[in-house]
Amino acid sequence: MQEIPIALNTPLVLLTGATGWLGGRLAAALTIGLPEVGLLATRGFRVRALVLPGQDISQLCGQGVEIVTGDIRDTETVSLFMAGAEGAVFIHMAGIIHPTTVAQFEAINIKGTVNLLTAAQRVGVRRAIFISSNSAMGFNPHPDHRFTEESPYNPYMAYGRSKMLMEKKLRGETTVGGRPEIVIIRTPWFYGPNQPQRQTLFFKMVKNGTFPIVGSGRNRRSMGYIDNLAQGILFAAAHQKAAGEIFWLADETPYTMNEIVETVGKVLREDFGMMVHPNRLRLPSIAADVAMAVDAALQYAGMYNQKIHVLSEMNKTIACDITKARKVLGYSPKIALREGMRLSVASCLKNGQAI
Repeated sequence: MQEIPIALNTPLVLLTGATGWLGGRLAAALTIGLPEVGLLATRGFRVRALVLPGQDISQLCGQGVEIVTGDIRDTETVSLFMAGAEGAVFIHMAGIIHPTTVAQFEAINIKGTVNLLTAAQRVGVRRAIFISSNSAMGFNPHPDHRFTEESPYNPYMAYGRSKMLMEKKLRGETTVGGRPEIVIIRTPWFYGPNQPQRQTLFFKMVKNGTFPIVGSGRNRRSMGYIDNLAQGILFAAAHQKAAGEIFWLADETPYTMNEIVETVGKVLREDFGMMVHPNRLRLPSIAADVAMAVDAALQYAGMYNQKIHVLSEMNKTIACDITKARKVLGYSPKIALREGMRLSVASCLKNGQAI
C-alpha cells in the first residue's frame, strides 16, 4: 500500500493516552510508521508521552518515546510534561469512558483537560488536538440522519455531558492567531488491533450466538477503524486549515447493527475457521429503554454500571458525516468493516486473547 507521508513541522509531539487502544497506534505511526496501512509521519521529531503509574510502557520505550509518569489531574505533573514544548504539537487522547463513579467524568474529562490546556497555553504549544466523542451529540433522530459538525449538542448521560463541557471550554479558547491552535476530533465506536477485553468479549458473544440485537437491528452505527482514525488525527495535526475547527472521523459509511454482528461472525467462521453459533438472541426495544431509565437513575445517584449503559444504547442510531474531514483534511479512510474486523481478530489471536 502506498505510504501517506505526514509532515508535522514540529520538533516535539506530546501525547496523552499513548498506552491506550487508539493512542498506541498513533504513537507507532509517529515513531516507526504503520506501513501495513500506508501511514507514516515524517520522522525527525521527538515524541513524549504522559502515562499513568503502573501502565505497560515497554512498547513505547522500544519506539523511543520519552515517558513522563503521572496524572492529568495533577498540575505539577502536567507542567513537567509540557516543559520545553514551545512550538510543539500536542494530542490529547486520555480520558475515561467507563468509570467507577460518575464524579470521575468531571475530574478527568473536564478538569484534567483544562489542566493540560492551561499548561499548553503557558509554554506556547503550537497546535493542540483534543479527542472528543459522539456521546456529546447523543443519538440521531432517525436511522437516515447523520451528525455534522454543525449539529446541536444533545449529550447522552454524564459521559456525553463531560465531553460537551470539554468541547465548550475548548471552543471558548479558540481565537484567531491564538496559541495553541485548537482542533477538536469527534470519534465513534473504535475497532482494530490491540483491542481491550471489552471488545474481545463482543467477539466472544458473537461467536457464541449470545450478543443481543435490540429491536430490529437496523439502527446504524458509525465505527472507526483505529488506523483510519490515526490517519485523520495526524492530518488534523498537520493541515493549516484545521486550526480552530471540529471534525468527525469515522469509516466511510455507518453500518447497521445487524451488519456489524453478521460481519464479525463471517470473519470468525470464514477467515479463522471458528464454529460460530447462529445469533438468535433478540430483545425488544423496550429493553434498551428500561436500561436507559435505570442508567439515568444510577448516574443521578453518582453510580455507573457499564453493562446497563451499553445496553441502553443498543437500539439507537449514532452516525456521523465525514464530508468536512474529507474536504478540508484530505481524510480518506482506507479500511472498512470486513477487513478491519479480520485484522482485529488476527491481532487478538496474536496477542493471546482467546475468542
